[in-house]
Amino acid sequence: MPIDFPRIVFMGTPDLAVHILDAIIGSDYNVAGVVTAPDKPAGRGRKLQASPVKRYALEHNLPLLQPEHLKNEDFLRQLELLAPDLQVVVAFRMLPEAVWSLPALGTFNLHASLLPDYRGAAPINRVLMNGEKITGVTTFLIDHKIDTGNILLREEIPVSEYETAGSLHEKVKITGSKIVLQTIKALSEGSIRPVSQDTLITPGKMLNKAPKIYKEDCLIDWNQPCEKAVNLIHGLSPVPGAFCFLEEEDKEPMMIKIFAARCEKEPHRYEAGTLLTDNKKNLRFATPDGFVKVLELQIPGKRKMQTDELLRGFRFSGSNPEKS
Repeated sequence: MPIDFPRIVFMGTPDLAVHILDAIIGSDYNVAGVVTAPDKPAGRGRKLQASPVKRYALEHNLPLLQPEHLKNEDFLRQLELLAPDLQVVVAFRMLPEAVWSLPALGTFNLHASLLPDYRGAAPINRVLMNGEKITGVTTFLIDHKIDTGNILLREEIPVSEYETAGSLHEKVKITGSKIVLQTIKALSEGSIRPVSQDTLITPGKMLNKAPKIYKEDCLIDWNQPCEKAVNLIHGLSPVPGAFCFLEEEDKEPMMIKIFAARCEKEPHRYEAGTLLTDNKKNLRFATPDGFVKVLELQIPGKRKMQTDELLRGFRFSGSNPEKS
């Protein structure tokens, strides 16, 4: 049944969610309340820190809930008092049925991939790590399983050459805001028919997954082709950052974080992982099919820098010489 001016409860935590919430507010929708994560200790002093969504909600005087447990009876009562007609979820926790089944128009989630592909917590990273040329965003109705509900709307996003997780995140914010507003409008009007994800799965084709990124996922394997190494670097840039260890004689291994690189395919005689540098402008690591040219990096005790900037004040000892 159409609802002209639905009461919306928004659920989210990080900066991406703030951008979407701001678009909803800017479109004059009735945001009846906001649900976000409890404050968490952060930084060296371990002081409690509010989520970006909480800070935005307080700045805009929006009713705010921060439940520790989503099945808590007090929280469920408070949510019912907000009387949502529709709930919008962006980068939040898995919801119990008592929460997602509450509004008459349902609860929908924004996912940063073209579902059913790349279900999981890190679609932006995994898309780039796998070298995809097209990705997108999807809105879908939440049900009992993670990222499997019926699809409402989808929109493609082209992946640029040398795209990083940071730049793709910005594209997702823009396209995601647009598709969320379109979804709210369509659900309010009753003009949309949800589509089962099963109908979009090609028989015999394996779906890509997007599991959470762990530290071990960020270690660069120089035995991989150079293109695969560069995809890993850009898929993890700027955070959490891909890294490798430089072994030097009589020294502790030095961790190097790499944020931007290029693949240079060419035959050579070097062992995979060999560092080549002129200690002036150029820094490359050997892979079986060529080299990864490092453009931006960070070493212990230094800030993130362009390669030529770092080499103006730092020399890599024990490296293989390379002509300028």
